[in-house]
Parts: sequence; C-alpha cells; structure tokens
Amino acid sequence: MKTIKKYISLLAAAFIVSGAMSSCTDYLDKAPESDLSAEEAFKNFKNFQGFVEELYFCVPNFSTIYWNNSFNWGEDEIIGVNETYMMGDKIDKGDFWGWQAQYDGWGCGFMDLNDFDPAEYDNIGQAAKQTSLWKGSWYGIRKANIGLANLDLLTEATAEQKNIIKGQLLFFRGFFHFQLMQYFGGLPYIDEVLAGGKLTLPRLSYQETADRAAADLEEAAKLLPINWDDTPTGAATRGNNDLRINKIMALGYLGKNLLFAGSPLMNQESTGSSTYNADFCKRAAEAFGELLALVEAGQTQYSLVDFKDYKELFLTYSKGGLMPGSTEAIYRSPSLDWNRSNWGQTKDYGSFKITNNGVCYQPTANYVNYYGMANGLPLDDPDSGFDKLHPWKGRDPRFYHDIRFDGCKLVEMVSEKADEAKVIEAVRYAPLYTDAALRGATDGSRTGYLNYKFVLNSFNQWDDGYKYSNTTHLHIPYMRLADIYLMYAESACNATGVPMGKSSNCSLSAVDAINTIRDRAGVDHINAKFTGSLDMFMSELRRERAVELAFEAHRFNDLRRWLLLDKYPYNIKTSQEFTRVGDLTGIETDSSKGINVDDPTESQVSGFTEKVILTRNFTDKHYWLPLKIDDTTMYVEFGQNPGW
Repeated sequence: MKTIKKYISLLAAAFIVSGAMSSCTDYLDKAPESDLSAEEAFKNFKNFQGFVEELYFCVPNFSTIYWNNSFNWGEDEIIGVNETYMMGDKIDKGDFWGWQAQYDGWGCGFMDLNDFDPAEYDNIGQAAKQTSLWKGSWYGIRKANIGLANLDLLTEATAEQKNIIKGQLLFFRGFFHFQLMQYFGGLPYIDEVLAGGKLTLPRLSYQETADRAAADLEEAAKLLPINWDDTPTGAATRGNNDLRINKIMALGYLGKNLLFAGSPLMNQESTGSSTYNADFCKRAAEAFGELLALVEAGQTQYSLVDFKDYKELFLTYSKGGLMPGSTEAIYRSPSLDWNRSNWGQTKDYGSFKITNNGVCYQPTANYVNYYGMANGLPLDDPDSGFDKLHPWKGRDPRFYHDIRFDGCKLVEMVSEKADEAKVIEAVRYAPLYTDAALRGATDGSRTGYLNYKFVLNSFNQWDDGYKYSNTTHLHIPYMRLADIYLMYAESACNATGVPMGKSSNCSLSAVDAINTIRDRAGVDHINAKFTGSLDMFMSELRRERAVELAFEAHRFNDLRRWLLLDKYPYNIKTSQEFTRVGDLTGIETDSSKGINVDDPTESQVSGFTEKVILTRNFTDKHYWLPLKIDDTTMYVEFGQNPGW
C-alpha cells in the first residue's frame, strides 16, 4: 500500500466529490466546491491514477473495520448473549434493519458507518478507515463515472496506460453495483455522471442489473493485464502490485456476478422461477473457465497454497505486518493498520477465559457437522465411519485446522504463580464438554466448539501471541482461488444439468474442480454415490463450500441465493452436548480410558447429542435487506424491498 500512495498526487486526490453523507442524492450529486481543472487532473497517467486510487479505499475491510466485527450471518456462527449490538445477533433476531448506522449504536458494522466522507480527510488513507459498503459503493460508482467521462482528457499516456485506467474504472463500476445488489436486489444502474435535478431512475430486476455490471466487468477483463508486474506501466511499482485490479480479478467478479444472477433467489426475483437459470450459469462458467484455464496453464501469479501454509491465507505472524493471502488471494481490500488485528479481531475467538476479551464468535455445532470425514463422506453417510464415541477421529483435515474441540491444547505457558497456574490448568486442554469451564452463554462457548481458523493457539492472555512485536495481521480476502474453483463447479453443473459438466474453455469438470480443492486439503474425492444426479452432487457442493470457505463471510449470501435461509435445518443453531469419558490425569494412550492430551482426536465421549439453542424465524422478506427509508422516499421509482 506504500506503493499505491506513491501514485497519489495532491492534485488528483483533491479532485473528489463532496457528499456521500445521508442519501443516494448525496452520494450521486456533484458538489460545486469540488471543481478543479479537469485538464490538469486527468492529463497524464500519474495524475489520473491518483484519481483512481481512491476507488480502492472505497471498499471496506470487513474483517477489521472496527475493533470487533461481525460478518458471518448464516447458520455458521453464534455470539455471546450480551453482544446485542453485533449484526450477527440482529440477524438472528430477524432485525435486518440493523445493518444501517442509525440502528447500530456502536457503529461497528462494515455495511454502514456514520462518518464516511473521504472529502473531509486530508489523505486517502485516513478516509479508508471510515469506508463502509453502502456509502463507499455509491461514492465509488459516481467517482468511476467521473473518471470514465473524462477519459478523453488523458492525452499524455500510452495505449496500455489508457486501457489500464479505463479497465480499473469499469471494474469498480461493475464491482460496486454487485456489492450492493447482492444484498438489496435489483437497483438503478448508474453509468453516467448525474448532474442533479429530479431523479426518476427505476430499479431494474436483479438480472437486468447484473447484465449491466457484466458488460462493465467483461470489458474491464479485456483491457487489464494479468499481472501489472509484467507491463511497462507497472514497472515502477514492480513487486508491489498485488492489490491492483487485473484481468483475473475482473474475470472472477464477472463470473460471480453472473452466477449470483443465475441462482434461485435472483432468478425468482427476475423471472418468477426459483430454479437456476442455465443461461446465466453458462456465462458464469465461461468466465470462470477462462480464469482457471490461465491458472492451470501457469500463466498467472495465482495458485492454491499448500495446506501447510493454509493459515497464511488469513493471518501472518512475525512478518512485519505483511498482508495475508499469499498466492491464493485474488481480491483484497486495502488494510491500513495491521496492528488493529492485535487489539481487536484476533482476541475474539478463544472465549473470555482464554483471551480476557469480551466477545467470542463460536461455530455452531450444526455447522461443524459439515466438516465430514477424511474419506470424503459426510458424517451422516452410513459408510463414513463416523463414531459418536470418538467424534473427533478421522475427520476432514480442515476440521483440525479450523475447529478447537474438547481436549485440544490451547495454552502452552506454565506459571510458577499458584493462583495463575490453577486458572491456566482449568482451561489448558479445552474443556468444552457440557457445563465445562469453557462453556457459557456470556464468557465461553455456547456450542462446544471454538473457531481457530484465523488465529493461533498462542493468542491467549498468557502466551500473549498477539503482542505488538509479533506484527500479527488478520485479513480475510473478498475472493480467493479456491472460491473460483467452487463457483466454477456450481455454474458448470447447473449450466449443463450434470455433475460432469464443464465450460467450453476449461478442461475441468464440475467434479474435477471440487476434487482439486479436496486434493489440497488431503480429503478423498467426491464419492461416486454423489455424482449420479445433479441434486446429490449439489448437496456435496454446498457442503464443500461450507467447509472450505467457512467463516469467510460467504455463508449468509449463499443461503440466501440458494433460497435456503428460512428452511430447516438452515434456520437453527445448535450446541454439542456430551460428557468426557475419563479425565486428564496422566497421558492416556488407550482411548477407552480417557482424554489423550497428546492426541485429542482419540478421546472418547458419551451422550453425544445436539441441542437447538436458537431458531431464526425468517420469512420471505428476509431474503433481501431493507433499503434506507430516506432513500426509498426520495422518488417513487426507488421502492422499498418487499415486506419492509
């Protein structure tokens, strides 16, 4: 990001639109005081790129935008009962108004912050810390349109530089519309600089809006390079271009935009049919296929990371604040303050008794059940080998990476202070059985599990793994390569109607794409019993997305677009209830005698059952978030979503 700032000239950064305060008219209307000589601002690549840079900072860093951040709103996660200000709690209660700043007293949501206005700040970095999805997207759409309207003024630039400028502007216009419509449905597609006056732009259907976004993203993909490092334009910042918009990002979002448009919810909104739209799925598969063909041929900078390095997709540790993502992250928002990870989100997963922090995001037991067996079968398959007496044995390796279960070692430190030693020993080996020390509705796990996908065991108050000198950086990408493989599989099979379906430009079938992700994790391929019909295959594809992309802010939108949000069992959250057999006195190697602290996967339990701890009473209206009343009352054509 230091390199990005090198491009920002004061002149270009000053040429921004005031507003983005309280309504769509504010976001879209140009303020008179923002005028500056357009000829000077847009005359050469450096100045124009300085103008474009601000668009990057209009995208919220949802994982650390506030000290504590809720972004998993499916059936995947539950929070302590006191965290009523978190969006996850509001969603559980059906209060979807909670995304809006006026209903969020803490101002901790990534979708709408009270104080977003880049024009108020003296540098773009400062402004980025205030970015939220709603205001940042409308602001970014207007800014992209201003840039596109002034392309003719870019006279001191090569053809490549002109393409790169135009490609970025088109990408962001399509991207910001997509970010909004995935939550709110069809919207007006703003592709010109609105000059004020009476607004009459109608809300389009979802698929109409998606088609307009697709046109922008498709053209962007044709204009942008695969890797800025390989171009004369990117030479000045070679080695520091990872976050710059490129062809792969444009193809990825082109495919995602089209897949969402072809999904049951969006197809129902547009056509009345609650099935997949094969045409949109085919177009999505072609976009993903083009991307994956380039990746598979080694023609891009992207590749799946080795499973031993899986954690570095989300977390870097003692690497000088290096942004996570490695070779797999495709699209990431800027992250301006790595130390925010130390003091915020990294302390929110181990429970209060481990981290001395008041928030704990825990995986639900019903969601943990999606983590099947290493043999590739789901837990409830009669051939899976799952044993309720030894429920942690033989599981998908991603289960051991992501989830801490009863008996896992959580603390290394051995204290010489008697009182402290007693406290540590009480929690050292994850007592997560029913009524154990780490269970609790306010200060522990409500579900019997902890989420360690993004953090290390040392992130506790005694080992102090998140201290400043460790330069811990937690950052979750918006899009990574594994997601592309899975979206390709979903679009290809629904375009063709068969699990072995593929695009015309990629040799992988839908089954192959999922198996590629399983190969990385060390999980057996999809069993033949799930490849004989599209319905059976989709059940495994949905489970694979649940496991591979767990807790990365995908599940809520997946359940919505699949029309499953209000359906059982996707509308419940459960806890895992059980009793330890044996105790921790000595290291037992015989699993029939107790907890093996060297290998808790061998531990034995009894009474392994689930308990429903929350039911979400959703109706049809909960498939779309409510728009702001101030916006829907501006003009009659911009109506509210049904039921709100």
